[in-house]
Amino acid sequence: MLTVGMELAYPPFETKDEQGNPSGISVDLAYALGEYLGRPVQIENTNWDGLIPSLQTGKVDVVISSMTITDERKDVVDFSVPYAKSYLALLVNKNANINQAEDLNQPGKVVDVKKGTTGNIYATKNLTNATVNALSSETACVTEVTQGKADAFIYDQLTIYRQNKANPDTTKAILIPFQDSESWGIAVNKGNEELLIQIDSFIEEFKAQGGFVELTDKYLKEEKQTFDALGFPWFFD
Repeated sequence: MLTVGMELAYPPFETKDEQGNPSGISVDLAYALGEYLGRPVQIENTNWDGLIPSLQTGKVDVVISSMTITDERKDVVDFSVPYAKSYLALLVNKNANINQAEDLNQPGKVVDVKKGTTGNIYATKNLTNATVNALSSETACVTEVTQGKADAFIYDQLTIYRQNKANPDTTKAILIPFQDSESWGIAVNKGNEELLIQIDSFIEEFKAQGGFVELTDKYLKEEKQTFDALGFPWFFD
């Protein structure tokens, strides 16, 4: 058995279908990894801040949850080679008069971030003059922006693009990257080198066989076309 931890609250990467079953890009990736390893897969839906502890306590074997590889996380878990890269972007309330990330760094501006994410880290470090609210869910952050309770929500480009499409009357998306790309990796418990080597080999083979192209066509076809038109790098390239 390969037990995979992920937070099923981040469509289209980690979510649930209409029957409540795990669904999305990371779920498909987890099953492909299990097939490669010859191990049946069990998905453990885990709150974001519990993912790394669940690795450390042996509750899960791997974490596949759109997790950015950071130095802080590398201190406590080991990561595979990167399988995707993303950039931070802004979902802004239409009345907020915000055109770039720097515009948020002033007294009176309210910035929402999801707790424990790289958006949280960026805002805490760079937006010291603003009020930064770390909330527990993406949905709560989006709701506050649409209602005007927050000026902006910092999250990855793709999610910001999708949330703006879902809330066109109250929000605008600022998709131009304002920092270097972030790499996503599959996490294992510190020192589990045997599994890590197998995962790295899987990612290399999956990519070479067009696996990420298939996932893009299945889940992100429209977004890929938009990103290409805007000249933005694609997640899996």
